[in-house]
Amino acid sequence: MIRTALDTLYLVAGWLAGGFLILIFVLMMLLSAGRPLGLNIPAGDDIVSWCMAAMAFLGLAHTFRSGELIRVGLLIDRFPDRTRRVFEIGALLVGCGFVGFFAWNAVMMTWDSWRFLDMTQGVLAIPLWIPQLGFTSGLMILAIAFLDELVWMLAGGANRHEKPRPKSAEEVVEQAIQSGV
Repeated sequence: MIRTALDTLYLVAGWLAGGFLILIFVLMMLLSAGRPLGLNIPAGDDIVSWCMAAMAFLGLAHTFRSGELIRVGLLIDRFPDRTRRVFEIGALLVGCGFVGFFAWNAVMMTWDSWRFLDMTQGVLAIPLWIPQLGFTSGLMILAIAFLDELVWMLAGGANRHEKPRPKSAEEVVEQAIQSGV
């Protein structure tokens, strides 16, 4: 039950990130094509930048759980499985600390913006906590994903945040093609 809820949370965050990406595209096209036609979108650049922050941070948890985050495994890939597992758990502990720290401070920043009635600067004055929600939500979901993976690995589960290592040259080529390298 909880596994389904968490996987759905990560998927919804990924879909929201994709939605913000499409919104960025549409706004950029309207801004670019609208200039010669005399169409002006007030604060279009501000809206695009808020969407960009929301897209980037909301996509982190889905990217992490899909095994698509860039990993540098030059050292850890050479360890035997048991030692590698210890290092993976250590890395997840450090990651939980950093992501938890950033998520907590993002929540506090957004809370303070709401509490002090901070407004955005520029043409479109809206409460600052609204554009900060994408950033804060993305970090909170990423913190949940890191904690989820840490608890899973401490309980004896296999690493789920990394794609399986290729076993043949064909698999290496296939993974390179899929990743767009």
